[in-house]
Amino acid sequence: MSELGVLIVHGMGAQPADFADGFIAEMQGRLLRSGIEPEAISWRPGWWADVVNQREDELWETLARDHTLRYEGTRRFVISHFGDALAYQRVPSQGTDVYRTIHARIREHLAALRTGMGGDKPVVVLAHSLGSAIVSNYIWDEQKSPTPGTTPVERFETLAGLVTFGSNIPLFTLCLDDVVAIRFPVPALAGPIRAASRWLNFFDADDVLGYPLRPLSPSYREAVSADLQINVGNPLRSWNPLSHEEYWTDNDFTGPVATLLRDLLAAARAQ
Repeated sequence: MSELGVLIVHGMGAQPADFADGFIAEMQGRLLRSGIEPEAISWRPGWWADVVNQREDELWETLARDHTLRYEGTRRFVISHFGDALAYQRVPSQGTDVYRTIHARIREHLAALRTGMGGDKPVVVLAHSLGSAIVSNYIWDEQKSPTPGTTPVERFETLAGLVTFGSNIPLFTLCLDDVVAIRFPVPALAGPIRAASRWLNFFDADDVLGYPLRPLSPSYREAVSADLQINVGNPLRSWNPLSHEEYWTDNDFTGPVATLLRDLLAAARAQ
């Protein structure tokens, strides 16, 4: 059985179910070259795009049915990207909404990851863009009021590493009077794995949707181990906002993430 689990949560846009395949292959190759056998780590893509894709498609069809709307490609891009963020809002008066549905999907992915690991073992989460806000909210909710009948993995009580990249968490703090981070490292961690626990936040200066997190508040400065400014993308994308989608297989990102996974795996083995 695996000794460490990795959940990968995508960001906004019409992401396919296999969105993480290239990244996982890249990381497995890196780790294998450093002597880490593939079975040591379980991987789980945290796909949730289908929760909102159908609604966004239906919205476009409704709006365009009786009218000619120019720049269709741009409009579809706006709906599929910013529509995700707008749809992902908790509605207190409703029992079920997109917020809760996406969180339920994340819980299902965590349960599947736990099965792959063979129990409640250390977990690392890699969350891109809006996915970082989703993961942060999920953890916040579980730390405030744990979901009954769930496992430590599903409650993120074994969260050993958190990697956010292209994160737009700061934009979601505009509606808050007090900006407070999740508790990290999580309280349940102890021993070598707690000592090795890290929250790394990566951003590209040209990525207008990616921001540093530590300046947000004292609690973020305490929780986030480092804001790491990197340069991602090829010559056509590295210097402009298109860099937002370029983290996944860029060496400036995958190299440090591989190092974090190696460190956490070593700590797990030392527990």
